[in-house]
Amino acid sequence: MYNDKSMSAKTLEKKNKIPECIILLNDIRSITNVGAIFRTADAVGIKQIILSGITPTPTDRFGRKRDDFTKSALGAEEIVSWKYQEKPISIINSYKKQGYKIICLEQDSRSIDYKQLKVRGSDKILLIPGNEIDGVPKNILKKADYILEIPMNGIKESLNISVATGIILYRLLDQ
Repeated sequence: MYNDKSMSAKTLEKKNKIPECIILLNDIRSITNVGAIFRTADAVGIKQIILSGITPTPTDRFGRKRDDFTKSALGAEEIVSWKYQEKPISIINSYKKQGYKIICLEQDSRSIDYKQLKVRGSDKILLIPGNEIDGVPKNILKKADYILEIPMNGIKESLNISVATGIILYRLLDQ
């Protein structure tokens, strides 16, 4: 584990060139996947995660910490800022007005190989991975500036959402 005081000058220089990225998790069913995404988000320096729809939050409806969430997030839910907002379209519209690029992670006729997208340190990104069953809803895909896909060479058509999100985050934020 490191702290800001122990970071090297090279690490600080690189950190300053990383695009600003916020993750929107909409209708993600698995608390384990959401916790794992929090952990990865901390690893890459994500500013915030927005939870919407049925996505589980780090606390229950009474404001108590959820042990099952903490088990997969390993405390990242206390480091990465998060909020819950029920409707994803209002979130997307708000960030779009602020100049964020809306990037969805989904298999779609308009999707491109995730390696083709280049981002700059000055870019602001709202990343929306598809949920475990239905992916990103069509009304959200219509709002996307980019739809990224991870090519699959095996028999399975997709990766676990937390794995796919990690791949995309490291690719977008570490070019």
